[in-house]
Amino acid sequence: MQDSPPLLPGPVRRLAAWCAVVLLVSGVVYVGILLCVEFRPAVIPVLLALLGTALLGPLHRRLVRAGVRRSLAAGLTCFAVLAVVGGAVYIVVAALIDSGDQIITSLRNAAQDLADHFGAAGTSLDDLASNARELLSKFGGTAASGVISGVSVVGETLAMAVLALLLVFFFLRDSDRAAGTLRALAPHGSADTVVAMARRAFEAVEGFMRGTTLIALIDALCITVGLLALDVPGAAGLGALVFVGAYIPYLGAFASGAVAVLVALADRGFVVALWVLGVVLAVQLLEGHVLQPLIQSRTVQMHPAVVMLAIAAGASVAGIVGMLMAVPLTAAVFGVLHELRTRHDRAKPAPSPGPPPQE
Repeated sequence: MQDSPPLLPGPVRRLAAWCAVVLLVSGVVYVGILLCVEFRPAVIPVLLALLGTALLGPLHRRLVRAGVRRSLAAGLTCFAVLAVVGGAVYIVVAALIDSGDQIITSLRNAAQDLADHFGAAGTSLDDLASNARELLSKFGGTAASGVISGVSVVGETLAMAVLALLLVFFFLRDSDRAAGTLRALAPHGSADTVVAMARRAFEAVEGFMRGTTLIALIDALCITVGLLALDVPGAAGLGALVFVGAYIPYLGAFASGAVAVLVALADRGFVVALWVLGVVLAVQLLEGHVLQPLIQSRTVQMHPAVVMLAIAAGASVAGIVGMLMAVPLTAAVFGVLHELRTRHDRAKPAPSPGPPPQE
């Protein structure tokens, strides 16, 4: 008895198979995101610790190569983090406190000028403020009271920060055992692939963190020098804002640059604002055409559209923290895909030589 022909042609069956795979992967990813959101107090410290470990790994490895024991090297690295981060936070907060009033006043003046020239008839900033307060009292009373009484939020944030620091210590100290642990947990026959993917993902995150930190520092210094040369008020605070915003690619640079231009417009006038805009654009061109290719040439390169989509997805899942973590996590995913593609290309059989020519 002859077999009946298939109900669907071959291309349609292949398309259906791919759709099933995409739906299955999407479902797994969606469930994973829901679990991460549900267990956010535990997930966020782990992710922050991984980013911190990627950034501090070279320092720890240098201490170990110098003969320092792994535990002591991890402790010294964490202490250095506390000193550097604490000093940086103190400098940034002090700069923002010193220049915060000037920046806020300048932004208010800029908003008032824009409202005077482009505002709708019968609409003023006072009307907008009163409407905003009314909406807040109607719809945001519970949230506002929760924020005002947010001692628990501050405590939770501090607890997550301490947990992240402790995890950084353990991750650094036990980093030499990571490959063995993955090999023990990986399914039989796939240990080498799992270890290679994890190593490539971590290298991508490590390169991104180091490169982004260096680029953020260069951007902040250049823009601060430009603002000081143009005598824009709050130059140190605006430079600190540029440094922090650089960890959110494109969006952070745009927001911090826009604030600098508005401050210059309100305090120094239109001509100086144009000069500040030129400085911001020049720094962005320097970053895009020189710093990014030079500093991050060995990391995973991502299209700007992919970066923006990752930032939007991270913001929808975890707010500001999601925006900060979206790009390095996407870089890790790209690193894994690159490793899989490389292994797939190596596994392809070599083309067989053709028949020998006839004499």
